[in-house]
Amino acid sequence: MKEAEAFSIKQAAEQTGISEDTIRYYEKIALLPRAERKPNGHRVYYLEDIGTIKLISCLKKTGLALDEMRPFLTVSADADPVDYPELVQDLMNHRENIVSQIASLQKVVDYIDLKLEQGVRPPDCLAEESGKLAGRGGKAEQKRPKSLEEMKFFAG
Repeated sequence: MKEAEAFSIKQAAEQTGISEDTIRYYEKIALLPRAERKPNGHRVYYLEDIGTIKLISCLKKTGLALDEMRPFLTVSADADPVDYPELVQDLMNHRENIVSQIASLQKVVDYIDLKLEQGVRPPDCLAEESGKLAGRGGKAEQKRPKSLEEMKFFAG
């Protein structure tokens, strides 16, 4: 029988992108099962543990609170979702919240883009201003380009 591949906490952290301290914390609050220990006391993690840490990381990125993750972590990866309708509904609700947040953030990005476009003067706009000045009998003054600091991107 083949022995399961084992990882140190450092290797688990490298594979998951989660710090060693965070992995210890997840164990402390029982989000992760307590890791097995070698005779020297060092933690040992297996592929299943790595998968659980990655799942926690993924759920955390969606804004799900650690306590809200617990039910999802108790269900095995090969479980049939039909057997867990409440979890499926919770996940669908959470997904809908994320989609709403994305739409809201897109509006912010669109607004920033609009303000950036308004802050940049089109070339034909500069030509019109030069012509007006010259048309008043005065000498057309050379306009220097405005710096980013001088532009008021977010003014009214």
